[in-house]
Amino acid sequence: MSNLYIVATPIGNLEDISQRALRILSEVDLILCEDTRVTKKLLGRFGIKTPTLSYHQHSQMKKTEDILQFLKGGKSLALVSDAGTPGISDPGNKLIATIIERGETSINSIKIVPVPGPSAVTAAASVAGFPMGKFVFLGFPPAKKKRKKFFEEVVSSKHPVIFYESPYRIIKSLTELRTLDDKLEVVVCRELTKKFETIYRGNITQVVEQLEKEEIRGEFVIAVKR
Repeated sequence: MSNLYIVATPIGNLEDISQRALRILSEVDLILCEDTRVTKKLLGRFGIKTPTLSYHQHSQMKKTEDILQFLKGGKSLALVSDAGTPGISDPGNKLIATIIERGETSINSIKIVPVPGPSAVTAAASVAGFPMGKFVFLGFPPAKKKRKKFFEEVVSSKHPVIFYESPYRIIKSLTELRTLDDKLEVVVCRELTKKFETIYRGNITQVVEQLEKEEIRGEFVIAVKR
């Protein structure tokens, strides 16, 4: 039986990687990376010399077939994203789904093993201060089409909602949300676990006004509560 390890890596601070993750990354035959350049920086920091292979949302089906052949040949692989937990807003779930659809997860075949760790979703949920017994995660808003529908779903949710946004659209997205409901409470997390980590809290209008005064940089995770 071969193993496909789904390995969480730091979202910023390299100290957040687990001892188990480091051991797995050093022991497997090959590491599948969203971007090999990003992963090699992490591996270099910890002296890990395991070979890497690019695997991302634009990879052709042939590469998936090649990966399946590696696994069926008895090789053990690790799948990582650039940051956080694979399969959450990245293409890792496609590889796992293909393995399952092919019936390769039966006894004496491929074992899919989670190696949990950092995740921007749970990091934001842990500091939001909202009741998080139940919450909805929606990934990134659409860049163009169906944006209004996306934000209507956020506003209508009876549970807190968490979504991601880039620095290029954070003001636009919050403004669109405010148009639908200006009484929303939001927690906007910028650069979580990194040197310039900043968390903005309050009414959505207050937070937008605060962000408009600053230079917008970094990645954002937004928690919203009605």
